Amino acid sequence: MSAPVPGAGRPWAGERLTAGAPWFIVDRNVVSVALVYPMRGPAGMFGPSCELCARLAVEEVNRRGGVLGRELRLVPVDGGAPPADVAAEVEALVSVGAVQGVTGWHISSVRQAVAPRVAHRVPYVYTALYEGGERTEGVFLTSETPDAQLWPAMRLLAGELGVRRWFVVGNDYVWPRRTARAARRYAVRSGGRVVGQHFLPLATHEYAEVLCRIERSDADAVLMLLVGADAVRFNRAFARAGLDQRCLRLSTLMDENMLLASGATATRRLYSTAGFFAGLVTPENLDFHGAFARRFGVEAPPLGSLGESCYEGVMLLAALIATAGTLDVRALDASADVVSYDGPRGELRLRRRHVRQRIYLAEAEGLDFTVRAEL
Repeated sequence: MSAPVPGAGRPWAGERLTAGAPWFIVDRNVVSVALVYPMRGPAGMFGPSCELCARLAVEEVNRRGGVLGRELRLVPVDGGAPPADVAAEVEALVSVGAVQGVTGWHISSVRQAVAPRVAHRVPYVYTALYEGGERTEGVFLTSETPDAQLWPAMRLLAGELGVRRWFVVGNDYVWPRRTARAARRYAVRSGGRVVGQHFLPLATHEYAEVLCRIERSDADAVLMLLVGADAVRFNRAFARAGLDQRCLRLSTLMDENMLLASGATATRRLYSTAGFFAGLVTPENLDFHGAFARRFGVEAPPLGSLGESCYEGVMLLAALIATAGTLDVRALDASADVVSYDGPRGELRLRRRHVRQRIYLAEAEGLDFTVRAEL
């Protein structure tokens, strides 16, 4: 029997982030930010990492004097709830003045529900990799998009390993579907094609049908666009079916927590592309690891790109406010292109409200990622 998948709503055993009591009373000496991250569902497995990385960033900002001379605090919101529920909760917090900003990792369907209700009123820093194209006023984005992340990875795998025939497996919502459309173009550009695709509901446990379709196809690679525990279960089923001997896998959403949960026997020929990997040997990353370990100890959740993105989100939000000298969304928009900040990914700058950063391709080796190339 397979080991259980770390999952939805299972908290880290250490300290918990709290919003205070009563958290809804406005304190003019504090800038409060809604941290929207998954506490349940397929993405709940890396929620604790998101929380702790955001907390570390807040503590660092406050040691430097906070924002606008005020203390920065986090108000947790469960981003794993249905999108309409998340949007209603965040909007209520904004409307009563309980938060003056929003950040965090959550799936694109949640972002699409939240952004039109709050982003023109308070700054909203979205930290999850996504499908691209977000233009809502007041939304700033720290993570990867397919043109900078997926396209160069597919091109490299085609050139170096001769990959030509792709099968796409994704969850059934906006990010996987739009990314799959882009993947079709990228496959053709690199001399190949997509030979099939299959979309599954979030929280899927049964993969027999899609595995049969992959086996019947002539695919030599699978593009995985699955979230959290869904990707973990797919990896295990894929390896049990022996398909890892025939097809490599590429994911744009596979961090160290998901790799660990998949197990060493399920990670053969598995590649991931991202702007951050825990194993990157850079001065900034080594400093980040040291700070995280000192603050939360050796039993804290593993660091990975998805949790680390929430550190980036807090740092970008603080930099935006510091540069503009105000919380006003229009002023933040106007000064965004001159904003920069330092973090585990190095010095980063905004362009058209998106962070521009280095992207890497890594290969799983058991339960660790080894970076193979900068894309």
